Amino acid sequence: MLITLIDDSIPYNGMTPTYQPLGGAEKAFASLPAALARCGHVVRAITRAPHAVSIENVSWLNFESRIPPITEVLIAFRKPSLLEMTRATGSRILWVPGSTGYLDQPEVKQLLERNQAKIVLQGTTHLESFNLESDLKYRAITPGVRDEYRECDPIQFSDTPTAICTTHPKQGMSWLLDLWCDKIHPKVEEAELHIFSASLHRMDESGEIVDDLLPIWEQVLKGKEKGVRIISPAGDNDMVKQFRYASVHLYPGSEKEMYCSTLAESQAVGVPAVARPLGAVKERIVDHQTGFLASDEDEFAKQAVMMLSEHDQRDTISKSARRYGSARGWDTVAREFETLF
Repeated sequence: MLITLIDDSIPYNGMTPTYQPLGGAEKAFASLPAALARCGHVVRAITRAPHAVSIENVSWLNFESRIPPITEVLIAFRKPSLLEMTRATGSRILWVPGSTGYLDQPEVKQLLERNQAKIVLQGTTHLESFNLESDLKYRAITPGVRDEYRECDPIQFSDTPTAICTTHPKQGMSWLLDLWCDKIHPKVEEAELHIFSASLHRMDESGEIVDDLLPIWEQVLKGKEKGVRIISPAGDNDMVKQFRYASVHLYPGSEKEMYCSTLAESQAVGVPAVARPLGAVKERIVDHQTGFLASDEDEFAKQAVMMLSEHDQRDTISKSARRYGSARGWDTVAREFETLF
């Protein structure tokens, strides 16, 4: 079938995640087209990338290119208005990576119904947040994990007990920094907490502090005496190398997260996780098998200390995380999308 995918958010294409940091939603969009091509479809993907290019048998176009006038299947990413950018003779699918609240607006509902759109959400948690009063068809298709993580070399824990954090600074990082300094680091004084954050790294490099991040930045400065390190996020080729040295992924979580992409990636590498059971976290971790769901500070700190200091326990959890986390790739996701055509 001829399949066209459209996202008008930022410049990227199917190669971008390998070499540059990219948000979980955009990384999902970058990953699906090649998987659909491997299923035998003719695939075109349109983004704001500066150049048109062919990658893994997918024609990546941009909005300066001539938009193809017709397709059999149209997959619009996030924005319902993209459903009408080209004529689709078959299915029109709206792929929603985040909040679904805007879909209930009258003009949006009319557009969706006019196009008989099918809606794709990201999992059980996302379905539970979905409350659209309509006869439109919808289903959950959980994103996959890219092969850089699923097929990486076995984990090689650093001699320095290392925790990683990939959380956005405004989604629980303040809570985690307090917990690290007060209850985790004092129990494992040689441990380090590596925070992957583009905004904090820019502040660290330039000295220019963003006002609304000032309280967190002050916590970071205090935490540097207790092993806190700020690292710039990178593309998947480099991030997997960082993950392979980590003893534990500390994940505060947020009720707004409908997938938790970096948690899925670190699990696929085999990094044990300790997380609060918020949002879609509980879909990414098998409690007490691939990590720990901790609803209070003391439990969170206890499990984090165990992963940083008790190697036998860490190794057991790591093996389970790798086995469970690496199971779902993008070819599986593509086959599930095919059921909508």
